[in-house]
Amino acid sequence: MHWTIAWKIIYLVFIVVVCLRIIYDTRTSTRTLAYLLLTIFLPVVGALVYFSFGINYRKRKLYSKKIWQNEKLLSRIKDEIYSSSERVWKKSDPRIRHNMELAFLLLKDSLSPLSGNNQVKLLHNGENTFPEILNALRGAHHHIHMEYYIFEDDGIGNQIKDILIQKAAEGVKVRLIYDDFGSQSIRRKLVPLLRGAGVEAYPFHKVLFIMLANRLNYRNHRKIIVIDGCKGFVGGINISDRYQNSSKNASLFWRDTHLAIDGPGVFYLQYLFLCDWNFCSPNKLQPERPFFCEQENPADNKIVQIAAGGPDSDQPTILYSLIQAINLAQKEILITTPYFIPGDSLLDALVVAALSGISIKLLVPGISDSSLVNLAARSYYDDLLRVGVEIYLYRKGFMHAKTLVTDSNVSVIGTANMDYRSFEMNFEVNAMVYDADFARQMRESFAADLKDAERIDPAAWFKRPILSQLLEKTVRLVSPLL
Repeated sequence: MHWTIAWKIIYLVFIVVVCLRIIYDTRTSTRTLAYLLLTIFLPVVGALVYFSFGINYRKRKLYSKKIWQNEKLLSRIKDEIYSSSERVWKKSDPRIRHNMELAFLLLKDSLSPLSGNNQVKLLHNGENTFPEILNALRGAHHHIHMEYYIFEDDGIGNQIKDILIQKAAEGVKVRLIYDDFGSQSIRRKLVPLLRGAGVEAYPFHKVLFIMLANRLNYRNHRKIIVIDGCKGFVGGINISDRYQNSSKNASLFWRDTHLAIDGPGVFYLQYLFLCDWNFCSPNKLQPERPFFCEQENPADNKIVQIAAGGPDSDQPTILYSLIQAINLAQKEILITTPYFIPGDSLLDALVVAALSGISIKLLVPGISDSSLVNLAARSYYDDLLRVGVEIYLYRKGFMHAKTLVTDSNVSVIGTANMDYRSFEMNFEVNAMVYDADFARQMRESFAADLKDAERIDPAAWFKRPILSQLLEKTVRLVSPLL
């Protein structure tokens, strides 16, 4: 009897301590409530889930990746970044200048500069993107830096592997960062081959216990390529045959968007790579001049700025940049995302914009690769449909692109989904392009995708079965954990 009472007291104290830890350490009230509910109703399981996936690494600074050690040098760099960004903005198209607050947010929050004199190219799907990447890799002279969430040991993966080995043999410095969870298939065979040929390849954060590891929750979801410090690629396309709709291995049409950048817009992508490299590799790199080339494209003067976020950033930069872009929109907002779990702040921004008379179109997958995420996403549609947001379900295949266009002058292409994982836990990167002509291309691409989509009829949507609505709202309670 005494042992029973003692165990009950220990059990109660354990649950109380875990709950207090959750309250103290979790940044958002929504995630706090989700973990508390899980811990209270499923105590042992809930505690294991929290300690495996819920610890706030942004608060604990575990992922600190500072590369500027000289504070005086950093101060001079900040001054130069601010002054150069101001010069770029003053020369910009007057049509984009009402987005100054968005540009300043990224400049102040993460010291991401505005860069002019860039050439950018919109790339659709793997079958169009991979040939561009392969040609750029073959033309490398000084270095190749690659950072990917998924790098698979398949057809395109081996094509890229062969080029990397060839370039390393030619004396080009080749460095690869891969996510240890997303790129599991290359660990045993492809990575040793690369290393044996002189390519430096490291997992971003090695996962030792796949089924129970906090670092499994904090994934490097970035897709970055930087070649000779001049040319870069960023977007939603991983290195995998599934993204090539012409591939025999493609069982489902995969719709995605990527961006090629030539010019100074690559510099911040390079900076992100160097930070991540110094975090995961013993061979530290300094931000030296050969990593940042002087090439510019004044004939195609696109303004580019990079938004990056993760547990290493002080603020949820990706989330804030999207909210600011929405707040500054005056006429139209076009959004494409495969996972839509926006949370209260982003949802409120969209609702306010819609109520203010701004036309908003949201394109999401009609075919999803996650039934739970799809259920959680559907629970948010009611709020948007009631204020006039048009929601479209892509039917041709799986919509994996992560894009946003506002007022035909600001475009966002990147790796970040509109969900808690991208805003709070994953390492992500988006490219912001301030240019009316490029935004026109994005709008045309969006319109083409709508031809393969079905618009949700609000009247029919609100009449769907009560049990379906209840299930969606129930899953929404744990959406911060998905």
